[in-house]
Amino acid sequence: MADDDITRPDPEDDAELAFEGALRPKSLTEFVGQTKVRGQLELLLRAAALQGRTPDHVLLAGPPGLGKTTLAMIVAHEGNRPLRMSSGPAIQHAGDLAAVLSSLVPGEVLFIDEIHRMARSAEEMLYLAMEDFRIDIMVGKGAGATSIPLELAPFTLVGATTRSGLLPNPLRDRFGFTAHLEFYDEQELEEVLRRAASLLDIDIDREALAEIAGRCRGTPRIANRLLRRVRDYALVHGKPADLETVRAALDLYDVDSLGLDRLDRAVVETILKRFGGGPVGLSTLAVSVGEEADTIESVVEPFLVRVGLVTRTPRGRIATPEAWQHFGMTRHTDGLFDA
Repeated sequence: MADDDITRPDPEDDAELAFEGALRPKSLTEFVGQTKVRGQLELLLRAAALQGRTPDHVLLAGPPGLGKTTLAMIVAHEGNRPLRMSSGPAIQHAGDLAAVLSSLVPGEVLFIDEIHRMARSAEEMLYLAMEDFRIDIMVGKGAGATSIPLELAPFTLVGATTRSGLLPNPLRDRFGFTAHLEFYDEQELEEVLRRAASLLDIDIDREALAEIAGRCRGTPRIANRLLRRVRDYALVHGKPADLETVRAALDLYDVDSLGLDRLDRAVVETILKRFGGGPVGLSTLAVSVGEEADTIESVVEPFLVRVGLVTRTPRGRIATPEAWQHFGMTRHTDGLFDA
C-alpha cells in the first residue's frame, strides 16, 4: 500500500464532518424551540437593522446544551456580521480582554461563553466597554501611573452563562436583553431529531424518534448525541433504526427510560439503598459514589430534582416516592426496603 493511500483523507469522513456541522441551525427560522426567545431576538435584530446600528448586548442564560452558542452564531449570521468567540476561563486578566476588544472591527459580535467565570478585573473593564465603547488602559505603577483612554469600534457582546446568579449586578444590568432558555418538551425534541435525522440521512420512524426524545433530558445536544449512537448501532448490527434498535442502543449506553445515565442511577441508588431514602448530606453522598461534590450538585442533582426523583432539604437529599417506584423498591417504616 502506498503512503499516500494511508494519509489521504477519506471523502466519506469529510462528508460526515459536513453533516455534523450542518446540525447547528444557521438562522432563527431553522432554530427549533425557545419560541419566546426567538421572537424577542428577531425583534431586537430587526430593529437594529432598520436603525442602522449594532444590536444591543445579549445575555443568554440557561442549562448546558439548550442552544446558547448556536443563538450567538445566529445573531452574527442574521446581521451579516463577523463573529469572535472566547470564553470566561480564557479571560483571566484585564489585559486579555483589552487585547480582544481592541482588535474588534465595527459591528462585530463578541461571544463570551461561561461569562460568569471571567476575572473580576476583566469584568470591571467590560462595564465601560459595553456602555461607552471605550476602555482605560493603565500605564505605569504607583503615583506615576496614568490612564490612557482607548476608543473601541461599536460591537455587540453576546454572553452565555449557566450560572446567571454568579454574574455581578453591574454587569448583568448592562445587557440590553436577557434571554432565559428553557428545557425542551418532547414534541420539540422530536422536531429537533427529525431535522437531524434528515441531515444525517437516517431513515428512522416516528416511534423511534419519540423514544429518543423521552430519554434526552429535555436537551437538544443530548438528543443529537443519542441519535448518532443509534445510527452507529444500526449500522454495525445491520438493523433498521426502529423502536427495537433504539431501545437496544440506549440500553447499551446505559440510558434508561427517564434519561438517567450511570452516574444518575448511582446517586439515586445510593440514597435508596445505603441511606434508606435519606436524608443524606452532599459531601457524604459524593464520597459514597466516588464523585466530586461539585459534580453532584451542578451536573447530576438539577436533573434528578427536575424529574422528581430527589428533593433537597436543610437536612440533606431525600429520595421521593417516584424514585422508589422507578427503581422497583419499597420503603418500610423501619428504613429497610424490598427490591
